[in-house]
Amino acid sequence: MRAVVFEEFGKRPELRTVPDPEPGTDGVVVKVEATGVCRSDWHGWMGHDPDVRLPHVPGHELAGVIVAKGRDVRRWREGDRVTIPFVAGCGHCAECASGNQQVCPGQYQPGFSGWGSFAEFVALRYADQNLVRLPESMAYETAASLGCRFVTSFRAVVDKGRVAAGEWVAVHGCGGAGLSAIMIASAAGARVVAVDVTDDKLQLAGALGAEVLVNASRDDPVKAVREATGGGAHLSLDALGHSATFANSVNCLRPRGRHVQVGLLLGDHHNPPAPMARVIALELEIHGSHGIQAFRYDAAFNLIESGRLQPERMIGSRITLEQSIGVLTGMETSTATGIPVITAF
Repeated sequence: MRAVVFEEFGKRPELRTVPDPEPGTDGVVVKVEATGVCRSDWHGWMGHDPDVRLPHVPGHELAGVIVAKGRDVRRWREGDRVTIPFVAGCGHCAECASGNQQVCPGQYQPGFSGWGSFAEFVALRYADQNLVRLPESMAYETAASLGCRFVTSFRAVVDKGRVAAGEWVAVHGCGGAGLSAIMIASAAGARVVAVDVTDDKLQLAGALGAEVLVNASRDDPVKAVREATGGGAHLSLDALGHSATFANSVNCLRPRGRHVQVGLLLGDHHNPPAPMARVIALELEIHGSHGIQAFRYDAAFNLIESGRLQPERMIGSRITLEQSIGVLTGMETSTATGIPVITAF
């Protein structure tokens, strides 16, 4: 099969022909029909994720068709249209038993702890516990655009953030995760403030439901959010993963507000200082959000099928497997809007 492979962190990957994968006893092989290119893939390529072992194939926002399965797989068969959360729980530990597969200590992550979906085929473990059946009406590229960004943001806004109609929600960073959060919060009836440093991304945020747009390169984002919301956001998300956006998100909250960290804090931003004096004085909540469980996809699918959410509007470009190399390596400096999705292999 053709796959994007890198043998050194930070060195440009190559498009190569490698052996087709075989399914494990509890796994499947999926023919990849579409897969997103995500900032998390960039972090893995840069060496920020300790689970990545070289040589490596990135990619974790995938949708496709099962073409082979292991002998212990009971719930799935060849020809099924599927996707998978970027965190796949083992199905046997206490966290999985409690319904929290997204923090399973024995988790498997395609594109990180195993080879990923920047390839014609991908092998996936723990199939019975983690695969998600796609609605027949959903295009593969739409399913791939849900990836880790949309469904992670769904859990961050709905499950962890406990968003309510009429509340003010601030979203810091208007990449894929941030735009997803904006759409989801708006669909829930919240009023959204979008914060970014790029006018093009802010314009897209406005088109997707943000009521107030703040360019942090020109205005103080904390002051702007507090003024726009009449005292601070009820819920704020750092959708980028940076020390500055984390601090801005916490500091823009009103008393008893809720911060949810969606963007991965990696590299130099692994342990940012927290404004704990403000957290204590205002009884703020700080939450982490790491992926989503397979069983929660149905809630997102219901909103999509009802027309209240349209994730396909976030797709910025449809690219080839070969073109994904330039998109991946240029992600840190890119000003492109929307989600790039590989649709040609």
